[in-house]
Order: sequence, then structure tokens, then C-alpha cells
Amino acid sequence: MSEPTGVIHDIGYQRYTGPRLGRRHVFGALYRHGVRTAFGLGRSAKAKIFPWLVVGIVLMVAASLTAISSQIGQSLMTYAQFADSMSWLVIFFVAVAAPELVSRDLRSGVLPLYFSRPLPTADYPLAKLLALVTALWLLLGAPQLLMFLGAAFTSDGMGAVWDELLDLLPGLLYAGLWAVVFASVGLLIASLTGKRAFAAGGIVAVFLMTTPIVGVLSILPSQAANQLAGIASPSTLVQGVGIWTMGDQLITEGEGGPDLGSFGPVYALVAVALVAAGVALLLARYRKVAAR
Repeated sequence: MSEPTGVIHDIGYQRYTGPRLGRRHVFGALYRHGVRTAFGLGRSAKAKIFPWLVVGIVLMVAASLTAISSQIGQSLMTYAQFADSMSWLVIFFVAVAAPELVSRDLRSGVLPLYFSRPLPTADYPLAKLLALVTALWLLLGAPQLLMFLGAAFTSDGMGAVWDELLDLLPGLLYAGLWAVVFASVGLLIASLTGKRAFAAGGIVAVFLMTTPIVGVLSILPSQAANQLAGIASPSTLVQGVGIWTMGDQLITEGEGGPDLGSFGPVYALVAVALVAAGVALLLARYRKVAAR
């Protein structure tokens, strides 16, 4: 009978003896990686083209507005109006960034690795959501800061700079509203499929195809239907909340804005409900994924 010839080779595997940083650090790593992914950082040059094209457009518009305002001595638009005017770019940014954040992981099947200890199931989607909110807020907030710096350096005295700052803060809050609503809806849609093209198409469809519904409701003979028409689309819903909370920042003097009637609080409640529903469904989606 022949002797066994098998040999066990020591190839250097060792137990990990370093610090185990825990849940907070895992969540932070997912968040930071998510923000970088939204802007294509750490990825191929091709992945950087669209995010930085959008960033370049919004910064160029902000710089142009700042230069023109400094020449004519008056502001062309408020910070909140700037966020409104860039909202169409936000839609396409979400359509590209949200699938990159979640659809790739769904398709590659790495989620069981994420959901192993010490990361609870809810932390993964919440970290991705927070990353997308941050990216969208930076997309709208950084150009506003550029406009503020341009206005501050051309202002006469600290009083004018203080007034400019008081105008900037509502604009940044309004940018945050855009970011929270669009991120919660966009990431939920992207989480439903592992195919990035389908996810991007679904996001664009939801944001753009709801706009005609607003148009139909706004021409109905019912005044209440006209005033509530904006809640049918995420974009007009955010604009309605903005008009209710800071109408003078969004409606230029002498120009009429959408008539919300007494339904301003309804817009705010619907916005809160939309975000809450989006987050709840996102968490439910990943509980289902983790259970597979």
C-alpha cells in the first residue's frame, strides 16, 4: 500500500489581530465611498465625465451670474431661484448617481458581505441615501457659495455682506430640500433593479412623466385642483414648499407665481410623507434582499 503523498503548504494566512472598528466606522466608510462614487472619484475617467460635466455647468452658470451682477450692480436671481433653475440637471444627476450607488452592488451579489456583522441591514441603504443627499446638496450649494463670495467681495460694507448671508442661508436650506426629496425617490427606484440602464430610465420617467399630470390638473375647472396640482410631481412639490415658506425668495417682485391658495401646509406635509415613504420602502426593500 502506497504512502500518502499530499503536503500541506503554509502560504502565510494569518488571523486578523488588528483593531475591529465596529458599526460606526463601517457606516462612515460606506458614506464616504458613496459620496466619492456619486462624483466618479476613484473610478475610471469615463465614470467621471457626466458628474463633472454637470458640476462644470452649474459652476459656470453661477460664475456667469456673479460676473454679470457685479457689472450691473444688482442680482439677477436669488440663491433659491438658482436652485430652481438647475433642478432639471439634478434629475439627470440622480439618474446617473443613484444606480451607481446601489444597482451595481445588487447586480454583483456582494450585499451578503455588507450585511454580515457588524453592519445591520438598515445601515447600508441609509449610508447610501445620506451620500446621495450630500452629493446633491453640494451640487446645488457649492455654486450658491460661489455666488455669495462674488457678491460679498463687491458689497459695500459688512452690513451688505450680512444681508447677503441672510439671503444665502434660505437658498442652502432650499437646496437641502431638493436633495432630500430627489435622493429618497431616486434611490428607491434604483434599488429595485440591478441593471443601471433600467434604473436610470425609471428615475427619469418618474420625475419627467409626472409633470404632464401637473399640467392637466392645473387646467381643471376646480380651483382647489389647480392649487393642489403641484403635489403630483416631485419637482413642483418642492417648488410649492419653497413658495409657501419663502415666496419672496422664489417669486420676483411684479411677477406672479403658482397660486397655492391656503394649501401651502399641504405641500409641506406631502413632501414629508413622500420622503418618509421613500425611506421606509427603501429599508423594506433591503430587508427583503437580506432575507434571501
